[in-house]
Amino acid sequence: MGNVLLLNGPNLNRLGKREPDIYGDTTLEDIEQRVRQQLAASSWGMDSKQSNHEGDLIDWIHQAEDSYDGIIFNPGAYTHTSIAIRDAISSVTVPVIEVHISNVHQRESFRHVSMLAPVCAGQIVGLGVKGYELAASYFIS
Repeated sequence: MGNVLLLNGPNLNRLGKREPDIYGDTTLEDIEQRVRQQLAASSWGMDSKQSNHEGDLIDWIHQAEDSYDGIIFNPGAYTHTSIAIRDAISSVTVPVIEVHISNVHQRESFRHVSMLAPVCAGQIVGLGVKGYELAASYFIS
């Protein structure tokens, strides 16, 4: 079977507390548990990491090359600003699915452009925390 890395960027450690009208009341730990169980049902493994620091995320993407069959990645605000993360994704052969809980295209205009989407295998936006599960389905199908 396979192994997935679940990566979450800045402020996602605040899920369940941060702007529940936008992000809901589900915590990051809840999401990790759901996705881990979903993957395990198909004999897939999962590791999860979260950081508010761009360099950590870049290092983990690089390290994923030899250890993972896919990355589910909610890069948070780095989506719209980080050429460095884009370059990191481009530098590995591991497919990345970009996930956003809110529909970024219905929000502020600066959120409408993803620097990362062109180098990701796919993008899931606006489906709430279900987007993480849909990304996991992509890898196990």
